[in-house]
Parts: sequence; structure tokens; C-alpha cells
Amino acid sequence: MSGILDLINSPMGKQLISGVAGQTGQPESKTADVLTMAMPLLMGAMKKNTSTPGGAQGLMNALSSKHDGGILDDLGGLFGGGVDQSVMNDGAGILGHILGSKQPQVENALSSKSGMDAGTISQILQIAAPILLGYLGKQTRQQNVSSPDGLNGLLGGLMGGGKAASKQQSLIESFLDSDGDGSVIDDLAGMVLNSGGSKKGGLGGMLGGLFGK
Repeated sequence: MSGILDLINSPMGKQLISGVAGQTGQPESKTADVLTMAMPLLMGAMKKNTSTPGGAQGLMNALSSKHDGGILDDLGGLFGGGVDQSVMNDGAGILGHILGSKQPQVENALSSKSGMDAGTISQILQIAAPILLGYLGKQTRQQNVSSPDGLNGLLGGLMGGGKAASKQQSLIESFLDSDGDGSVIDDLAGMVLNSGGSKKGGLGGMLGGLFGK
């Protein structure tokens, strides 16, 4: 099963990076940096939500209706004339649901790591959230996931599976449960890269490692 970072490196991911960069007026390289850090965080927040029966069922309901993956079928159309306000509103609702009161903390941490202002980060997350849910919706259909347990397993698999996913998840949860200063994002980046050595060149090096996999 391909992980979430394989998605970012796919043709669809490149279209997403290009579209989001065009929407926010930011360079594609910086936009890719932010999405590479944000996607595992958003997925971890969703996984945290599925740890309760109500949260898991709510996500299952969303994935089988509004977020069934249809948004992925026409990303060119989505970005063609600027992202529709209804998509942005939808994204804002998803972020409010999965991040709750921690949303500003997440945005500020991503802002400090990327050098982008928090308002632009917020805009990027609002676009990324419905696309991520659409991707999950498509995966649940392709893999016939129909139970909350199955959904939890799918999310774990997309985060890399096994010990790596568990460690990522505990990092993300400690970040969401604390007043973290964003250092968890460094840790996540290191884990995602699985570098074992010193990280080269900050985010640029991190991205080079990701896309050179």
C-alpha cells in the first residue's frame, strides 16, 4: 500500500502542489514543504479521532458520502479557476473537527518551520483537508474497508505501518495534546525520511530525501 508521502510524490500530488501554489501565490517548493509536513499531521489527527467509536463512525459516514474520492477526479477543474469557496469552507470544517482548539498551534508550528505566514498555512490546510479525505474515501472503496477498525488499520498503513506508524502517531498525539513548540515536526520529518543520520539542509534536504526515495 502506498503511503501518504507517495501520494505527494505522485502525478496527482504534483498537481496538488502546483494547484495549491497557484491558489496561494507561494513557490511550489515551499508549498511542497508545507504539504509534506502537514499531510502526516492531518492524517495522525484523523487517526486520533477514530480512536473513539463515534469519531470513527463519523469519518466512515463522511467517506462513504460527500468524501468518496470524487474530488480527485478533476483536480485540474478544482484549481482551474481558483478553488471554490465551498471547498475552502468544507476544508475549514474538517480542520475544525479533527484539530479542534489545536488548529492555531498546528498552523503556527508549520508557519515557523516553513517561513510562510500562518494565514497562508491555514489556506493550504483548508485545500489539503478535503483532498486528503477524498484520497481516504477512494482507498476505503478500493480496499473494501467498511468498519471503524478497518479504517484505523488503513490510516496506520498510510502512515507507514508497524512501529514507524505507532511512533509517528504517538508523536502527533503528544503534539496535539500539549502546547508543543513545533519541534515534533522536526521529529516527524526525520522519521518520515528515516534518515538515521543528520538532516541536511533543513526542509530542502528533507524534501530531496522524500522525492529521491
